[in-house]
Amino acid sequence: MPNLTLITTLYTLDPVLVCITRLSPSKVIIITEDGAVDKKVQAENILEATFGKVIEIKKLITSLYDPVRIAQDVADAIEKEHDRGNQVILNVSGGRKPQAFGTLFGAYARSDMVKRIVYVTEEDNFMLEFPILSFNISPTKKAILEHIRLGEKAVTAIAAKVGISRGMAYNHIRELKDMGYISDEDGFSITDSGRLAVI
Repeated sequence: MPNLTLITTLYTLDPVLVCITRLSPSKVIIITEDGAVDKKVQAENILEATFGKVIEIKKLITSLYDPVRIAQDVADAIEKEHDRGNQVILNVSGGRKPQAFGTLFGAYARSDMVKRIVYVTEEDNFMLEFPILSFNISPTKKAILEHIRLGEKAVTAIAAKVGISRGMAYNHIRELKDMGYISDEDGFSITDSGRLAVI
């Protein structure tokens, strides 16, 4: 049976304790940031002191307010745990909202590698299960977004790099605009939603 890794946001202990006691992970990855507030550091230290001898406790240092960076860091952590053969559950109950949303977006970016996404209510410690959604973007659209992210603005060049006709490139670009992944300000530019979709 594969081991279970819990990737969790953290501000107060209760939601994380609920997840540990109900899910029995063999590893906990705490999403945190440099210069975390004292309350968060204290909670991290209590978790380490309480469970560190029986559960592997790691920290994932990321941003506090940049959901794209957080999503990328969480997606990378999910991949590593998946490659180790571990099942992955994410808890998005604590921390600042951008950190929780970034964690959620990271799970969506690796939806095929995530077993569950949970949220523990503050009032009664009820564990809600969130749907595991995905950005549902084709490899072709993802490749187009990646080229635009890297600065390519010419449709002809994008089509050649992706290996599709110019007409198909225009169709994909129109659809990507409709999806909110690119805008046509200053040629083509990728939006934050687009940056999340190419993670």
